[in-house]
Amino acid sequence: MTWREKLRRGVVVPAHPLALSAKRKLDERRQRALTRYYLAAGAGGVAVGVHTTQFEIREPRIGLYEPVLALAMEELGSSDAVRIAGIVGPTAQAVKEAELAARLGYHAGLLSLAALREASVAELVAHARAVASVIPVFGFYLQPAVGGRVLPFAFWREFAEIENVVAIKMAPFNRYQTLDVVRAVAESGRAEDIALYTGNDDSIVVDLLTPFQFGGRTARVVGGLLGHWAVWTRRAVEMLERIHTEPECPGWLKRAAEVTDSNAAFFDTANQFAGCIAGLHEVLRRQGLLEGRWCLNPSEGLSPGQMEEIDRVYGAYPHLNDDEFVRENLDVWLK
Repeated sequence: MTWREKLRRGVVVPAHPLALSAKRKLDERRQRALTRYYLAAGAGGVAVGVHTTQFEIREPRIGLYEPVLALAMEELGSSDAVRIAGIVGPTAQAVKEAELAARLGYHAGLLSLAALREASVAELVAHARAVASVIPVFGFYLQPAVGGRVLPFAFWREFAEIENVVAIKMAPFNRYQTLDVVRAVAESGRAEDIALYTGNDDSIVVDLLTPFQFGGRTARVVGGLLGHWAVWTRRAVEMLERIHTEPECPGWLKRAAEVTDSNAAFFDTANQFAGCIAGLHEVLRRQGLLEGRWCLNPSEGLSPGQMEEIDRVYGAYPHLNDDEFVRENLDVWLK
């Protein structure tokens, strides 16, 4: 199976975190351990250099964008995992990042349009085409609440016509805007070519279960590219496999609520996502995969009450964590 076929079939793609030491320097041993964990858990791909990896890695004084992308590629080795690199910035920067990702061997670039807040639809499409000329593009609808912008149906309809677009991550956290993307892909006639992935942390399971039909054409969300799936990954893989084979199984709506509740704790929705990265780090710290919750930005950490919320969902949904799986394999991953 080629990486494109795998992407279209639908897989779990964790958004890869950044492992740091207490001095806020790259902890290469634990960074490698995270990638090994995702592969062992059955993830079908990884996304590196994205929000969960911390955008500060691109700052010249930090200079971790290329090293972190290269490190992940070393660990992915001969695996058949789909390799996705985060691509940001205005066109010149985005093309440069796409060239680096392609040179390192990444299959596709997750294209953020957050830097083009005032661009017209035509300018956005031209930007996407420029990147698509370098590397296959994984589109990205990022919610405005965390730096994204509203992207109208007209944009997505033109975007779907770009030949080298292979997938779209929908993360507007808005049902109307999610429908804009799905309808655009369905009406383009490319629903079989463009894989739809959920990034809607508030409706992960519902997105995966819903058949969308427009004009006689049906489109489905086949997988997820999620920071949420950077933790408890083994259980996410098992869940997606069951959804693919047993979508009508009773109990999915109950599971949907449990996953969303857990996400609220990890992503700190009570405080407008201020502790979202630290929340994921806390789960990985508890499991022993990370040494601490440190972020490149010293001001980033858990919000007041967030630790208690993580404690609560751990107690409420023990069937969602993969702590035992991590415990059995951690020593091997850390070697």
